Amino acid sequence: MNKWSYKTQRKLILIAFLAVPLALLGMFTYYPAARLLYQSFTDWNGVSASSTWLGFDNYREIFTNPALFGVFLNQIPYVIIGIIQNIVAILFAVILNSKLKGRNGFRVLLFLPFMMNAVAVAFMFQYVFDTSNGSFNGLLGFLGLESLQQSWLGNTSLVNYSLASIGFWRFMGYNMVIYLGALQSIPADMYEAAKIDGSNRFQTLWYLTLPNMTKIIQLNMFLTLSGALAVFDLPFVLTKGGPAGASETFLLKTIQTAFQFNNFGLASAMSIVLVMLTAIILLIQNAVIKRKGD
Repeated sequence: MNKWSYKTQRKLILIAFLAVPLALLGMFTYYPAARLLYQSFTDWNGVSASSTWLGFDNYREIFTNPALFGVFLNQIPYVIIGIIQNIVAILFAVILNSKLKGRNGFRVLLFLPFMMNAVAVAFMFQYVFDTSNGSFNGLLGFLGLESLQQSWLGNTSLVNYSLASIGFWRFMGYNMVIYLGALQSIPADMYEAAKIDGSNRFQTLWYLTLPNMTKIIQLNMFLTLSGALAVFDLPFVLTKGGPAGASETFLLKTIQTAFQFNNFGLASAMSIVLVMLTAIILLIQNAVIKRKGD
């Protein structure tokens, strides 16, 4: 070792320290990704050592079969509720950023649902939306609104909105905390200057607060939209994709294709399509935000 120069020794030490994490990264990230891409062009059943090359047949099947690509329509309510969730989170962040008595307690209460396990939340809301003894129908009956009582998870028109509302309850406080951090990073003298100029609360929010939160809003909207594309736990636990497939999501369909029908080739192609759609949403969102910024 002494025969080598200090520069050579330094390079060898750096390579030695980087070798293990790079090897792990390649083994558990890049190789599986490359393998997934390869399998998406085959008919591999998940068991056989060999498979048949199909070319783009799996991708053609995804985009032409309404039973596969059409389930994205079931995820539109998640997008709608997600956008409303971000709007409400911004409003709560603005309110709790003011000098409100007990604001720290309200922050904790709103953030607590995010700390709960997703499966536990799903089982909890199974009792909330229960048709016979559910607390939601019980509340409607107490208020004299018996005509609105129904099977919230059994109605094909409402099941996805019911499931999306659970996500609203769970993630709104998380988004609020992120927006709250963004608000606290805005210098106070900017608000003082706006107040001196005669801006009211709405004008201050619209022309000062929101423009300074653009990057954070962009991040949260990307997480919301990508999360809406990859919904799995709620429909899997509560409805199993029912009733009559009304709450099936693309990710749930991917899992079923792989492990129920043993078509890992098609499931791999569906995974690639999901990643591509997420990337497209990110690019469109960045283009829209950049255009508005210009």
